[in-house]
Amino acid sequence: MNSDAIVIRRCEGLDELRTCVALQKEVWNFTDAELIPLRMFVVAEKVGGQVMGAFDDEKMVGFALSVPGTRSGRTYLHSHMLAVHKGHRNGGLGRRLKLLQREDALTRGIELIEWTFDPLEIKNAYLNIEKLGAIARRYNINQYGNYVFAVAGRPSSDRLIAEWWLKSRRVESFAGNRSGSGIRQTVSD
Repeated sequence: MNSDAIVIRRCEGLDELRTCVALQKEVWNFTDAELIPLRMFVVAEKVGGQVMGAFDDEKMVGFALSVPGTRSGRTYLHSHMLAVHKGHRNGGLGRRLKLLQREDALTRGIELIEWTFDPLEIKNAYLNIEKLGAIARRYNINQYGNYVFAVAGRPSSDRLIAEWWLKSRRVESFAGNRSGSGIRQTVSD
């Protein structure tokens, strides 16, 4: 895999959004009942969220989905899902998708993106805290209820809430100094 050949941009049209639905099923082995449906991807795109895709030639190999939120009068984005195809993991693609989310949010005057993550998934925690500069101050016990989480095989769904303060010196230093060379990112209107 040549990561420089992968283009990251906003998803365009229903076919690409359908591919996001299929990719989440493949990545997490979700049942149909667990899938975020196509309509939610469409709604996210229409109401100020983000649906970003990573494309190796014409094939989507990753995506990031966020929805807008408000807390205490502040608008932010909640990045609900980040998926990378098995054959494209561990090459910085997830980080590149997050950095495009950041770039897009900043152009819209949004200074905070939050998301949840499993505190026992070390690779994900490393990406969130060490590679992106997010901080975690809140913890939700059993956020999604009792079920066997397909990826981790655990019956609990405890989650840390990552706060990614996009204009903070911490995040700016992580985004600027550790971005790697040759990253091509575009935000399409």
